[in-house]
Amino acid sequence: MKTLFLAFFCSYISVFSQGPRVLVVTAHPDDETMFPATLFKITHELKGTVDLALITDASGGYNGLVASSYYGLELTDSATGRFHLPLLRKKELLCSGEIIGVRNFFFFDQIDDFYQLDPKPFFEGKRWDMSYCEKKLDKILAEGNYDYVFCLIPSAEQHAHHKTASILALRAVSRINMGKKPIILGGRSLNKNYTYTFSELEGFAETKILEKAPVFYFDRSFGFGENQKHSYMIVADWVKACHKSQSGDMNSSMHKGDLETFWYFKSNGSENVEKTNQFFEKIRNSGFATK
Repeated sequence: MKTLFLAFFCSYISVFSQGPRVLVVTAHPDDETMFPATLFKITHELKGTVDLALITDASGGYNGLVASSYYGLELTDSATGRFHLPLLRKKELLCSGEIIGVRNFFFFDQIDDFYQLDPKPFFEGKRWDMSYCEKKLDKILAEGNYDYVFCLIPSAEQHAHHKTASILALRAVSRINMGKKPIILGGRSLNKNYTYTFSELEGFAETKILEKAPVFYFDRSFGFGENQKHSYMIVADWVKACHKSQSGDMNSSMHKGDLETFWYFKSNGSENVEKTNQFFEKIRNSGFATK
């Protein structure tokens, strides 16, 4: 009896003392390269969990000039890419997820059609099956008991796929009316001297940020260890190296982006700002602590 009680007690403690739960919602494999070091620290150092929902089928992205030699396929050709990229890019995402520590992947397989800026056609049902996406996201959120949802910041210059995925995530969180509602943040990588600003995406009120909230961040370039030659920038590079089919984009972004920055949406309410601030303090102070 005593042994049974001890097993139950240990199980109880394990369930209620685990680290933060995070769901990442992105449009493409490689979008997680905006904030991989933050995710790595959550899973490896805060002992939390990260799940990832990928909206597109990953059949686009024909910039793999060097990758064409690596894979033995003409990946700059759209017909070849449409056939081979869905499987290749999902395998690459699994590689990235192994480094980050992703627990579970959810694939929505919506068409990765072409580069565009306007998200409106998607919400008009002209590109993706939005009803399917909404229902699946609702189910994932209902079952995941997440503390945070990360998406890309849906700024005007971003790919429409990025904007649409982020708005889908924002709307899904807003629909939660029972149980815990996660805090949703919009992320991107920037250099320390950045001048980038974001307030909201015109025409989509749910993307408005809370102006009095700070921009939360993790400095992945901060040096530590012997001669300060170590940094979490290596985690970002490991993740980018997984996405070999995107050799052009990954080559240009390798070892760039000092900060992983996160904007706080107004829909979270002002009462959760301090909680989020403490969350990022824990991220910065865990493992090999930064400034």
